[in-house]
Amino acid sequence: MPAAAEVYGVLMATPTASACDPFDRHVVAAILALGLSEAEAAGAPPADRLGLGREALLALAGALFPEQVGYIARMVPDSPVEVDEEERNVRDILAMYASGAGLLERALVALIARRAKAPHHLWQDLGLRDRDELSALMARHFAPLKRKNSNDMKWKKFLYRMVCGAAGFTLCTAPVCAECDDFHTCFGAEDGESRLALARNFGRATPELVPASER
Repeated sequence: MPAAAEVYGVLMATPTASACDPFDRHVVAAILALGLSEAEAAGAPPADRLGLGREALLALAGALFPEQVGYIARMVPDSPVEVDEEERNVRDILAMYASGAGLLERALVALIARRAKAPHHLWQDLGLRDRDELSALMARHFAPLKRKNSNDMKWKKFLYRMVCGAAGFTLCTAPVCAECDDFHTCFGAEDGESRLALARNFGRATPELVPASER
């Protein structure tokens, strides 16, 4: 299995770069690269790290990286996707507030819900450069959810808070967030290095890649 940075570079260097939305391609390439490399390191099937089976992954690759479907296919064996109740609930929230219901949104629902179970900031576990890119992703593909997160709560915390609210209970006993002893764990900076920071072609996004209206 190639390193995550190499997988990202191969996907982003395909000749159809100008035919597909560059930001969407970047986001999906980052998630796939990190998930595939993690699965290889753990000796686990890619579905365990990505939440998508072989058929769905190849359909996604065909839409965004058509020249590299065979490349992805060689790294993705057919294996079942197991989704526990917690992850299913996160998927349901994302699907409920998705901006559309196309192939990309359906894939992102599964990818984000699975990556939200990883231990780092969500933007890091999606392989993104920084939290601004995650905000842009949510504004583009989950706009109603982005509007609900008007106080800019950390996204992983916000998703699980939405799940708890849908289930009829709360994560915090404080009447408002400002009075909560754990305020800093839900809000504030999400500093850190991108988990794909060593990728040769993984420089900071340009304004053309991430429109100002989506940051």
